Amino acid sequence: MTTPFYVSPEQIMKDRAEYARKGISRGRSVAVIFYDKGILFVGENPSRALHKISEIYDRLAFAAAGRYNEYEQLRIAGVRHADMRGYVYDRRDVTGRALANTYAQALGTMFSEGAGKPYEVELAVAEVGERAADDQGYRITFDGQVTDIRGFQVLGGAADAVTQVLESSYEENAALETVLNAAVDALGRDGTEPRTLAPSQLEVAVLERTRTQVRKFRRISESALARLLGVDGDGDGDGDAAAGGKDGGKDGAGGGAGEDAPAEEPSEKLSDKDVLGAVDDLLDEEDSSES
Repeated sequence: MTTPFYVSPEQIMKDRAEYARKGISRGRSVAVIFYDKGILFVGENPSRALHKISEIYDRLAFAAAGRYNEYEQLRIAGVRHADMRGYVYDRRDVTGRALANTYAQALGTMFSEGAGKPYEVELAVAEVGERAADDQGYRITFDGQVTDIRGFQVLGGAADAVTQVLESSYEENAALETVLNAAVDALGRDGTEPRTLAPSQLEVAVLERTRTQVRKFRRISESALARLLGVDGDGDGDGDAAAGGKDGGKDGAGGGAGEDAPAEEPSEKLSDKDVLGAVDDLLDEEDSSES
């Protein structure tokens, strides 16, 4: 009888972590930044159809980096979880902390016990409060680790290079225009040749506590973004024509095929039936981990 090949658990976890990190680093970065009136989300994303930043509930928003089809499943699961909790209990019982813990349990289970590959995703969940001191943000990694966001956080892509630039320019409790310009400048200096990102290459949204509506999430249109950045509405900056370039396949937002990963065209997006089936499996795993 042939002796089965043995691989230590430590080596398996190391290999899975390295695989996930490489996948996430091929995408484009997303920045989550606290400012005086709420929380800003900025990502390099030339696609108008595939979003990396989305609303989850009244005061909650979601940002992600990595493989689009995987974090889209997680986003849908988060919306369903928040809607059900708000319906069964009260809308005030839907919190960013609870949602971050749910994501952490699901991702941790998939990373350590899943038979297939780990999810190549990194998430951020943010909740805007009545005061700046009440704002909350959480970063959830591919293996289920949760950390608080203090000031700002960069996900995916060249996160270290972008973080280093933001550290030198970030101002606590600054105005929206100030933090937005700092974030866009940092995203364009991601360790490669510095780029000027045009409004058409960006996805920007805010959780704004001063809104009179119950729902605090608001997307910033391209024209409004151009005014905030002080550029022409058609993106007259020096942004690279191929900003959807070689790492576009990971975030589902690129314009061309990646050199390191196959591009995911919008036409290849999962069908509604496939997505809902995957979400149901995820929720089943979540329920089993909580029981």
